[in-house]
Amino acid sequence: MSVENVRALIPILLTISRDAGNAILEVYGSDFAVEHKDDRSPLTLADRRSHEIIAKGLKGLEGMDIPVLSEEGRSMPFEERRKWELFWLVDPLDGTKEFVKRNGEFTVNIALIQNGSPVLGVIYLPVKSICYFGARGMGSFRLAASLIDDMVSFDDVVVQAERLPDAAPASRFTVAGSRSHISPETEAYIKGLRKQHGDIAFISAGSSLKFCLVAEGRVDVYPRFSPTMEWDTAAGQAIVECAGGAVLRTDTPKPLEYNKEILLNPHFLVLAPQQLRGSSPAAS
Repeated sequence: MSVENVRALIPILLTISRDAGNAILEVYGSDFAVEHKDDRSPLTLADRRSHEIIAKGLKGLEGMDIPVLSEEGRSMPFEERRKWELFWLVDPLDGTKEFVKRNGEFTVNIALIQNGSPVLGVIYLPVKSICYFGARGMGSFRLAASLIDDMVSFDDVVVQAERLPDAAPASRFTVAGSRSHISPETEAYIKGLRKQHGDIAFISAGSSLKFCLVAEGRVDVYPRFSPTMEWDTAAGQAIVECAGGAVLRTDTPKPLEYNKEILLNPHFLVLAPQQLRGSSPAAS
């Protein structure tokens, strides 16, 4: 896809993600209690409403017939999607545990995948009305949702958005971790970082928000040694990479790849731009 096409897509994607987030908030603001994600739960209702808005918006893009792979459509056969050189990868509601806990740390994730790599990513944080986005060759940005309706072109967006990374260097080495999925391997990795860096700071966060913290430069590394799916990481990887960071497998220093036969990700490290400028954090 050309740079011009990607530039034209960004204001539209910001609107789609914001509208999907608003649909989630309508359910989130209701009086509910849910233990499991079943067909009748408010969580499933929020997921489906978001998915419907995103799918309709993406399929309605003028002059573009790009397939959509969503968490809601995870059963799509590999024989059908293996031929895709370009497709949308979507998580309509990332952070289901955070939704249920009502801590606000859930997101809407939309990524454009080209030849197995994310070239464009949008993450919307509905509770805070903040959108993060990044596109290859253009950089990564953060934008208040209140400004989205005034955006007609990519140039409009860039004038109002804040370019990432924009955080001042932290006094301590900072690690991000899942609020709900800390594994023994992650704990061992963090122990190794303490040996290397001394006293470190740890930030717990849900969903793809951790990628955004890395892209901002507020976090040095986000290690993930527990299961994730491709739709959990694609938008975040695009934003981190376009900010100058990296998302690398732990078994080989290669980026995560997409549209695999099995959509489960390997373990990975998310490295902030400041880490790539120096030496990458490593721990045994």
